[in-house]
Amino acid sequence: MSEKNKKIEIEVELDEKNIPENIQWSATDLQGYDEANCRAMILALWDHQRKDTLRLDLWTKDMTVDEMKIFFHQTLVTMADTLEKSINDPRISGDMRDFCAYFAEKMEISE
Repeated sequence: MSEKNKKIEIEVELDEKNIPENIQWSATDLQGYDEANCRAMILALWDHQRKDTLRLDLWTKDMTVDEMKIFFHQTLVTMADTLEKSINDPRISGDMRDFCAYFAEKMEISE
């Protein structure tokens, strides 16, 4: 039996006040890139023993408010997609997508 491993690395460059200036990430199967730069990230990991979510939310000082609104909207839409795939409940994921549309409207961003 063969064992597969993938490696994901995240490097955060900080300024003198420990505020993120740059976030770079790379992965063994990041197609078309050696590494990618980004302005924000949300990482959530599930601790099954404690039944708790471990989170790491970072954004650079260059991230604009408009970009953050779009980032959150896209993250919520992706979460709705993942929820539907993982629990196979189109009713609740549809409700979440309805909220995403409401969120986009209230944030005045187009979908």
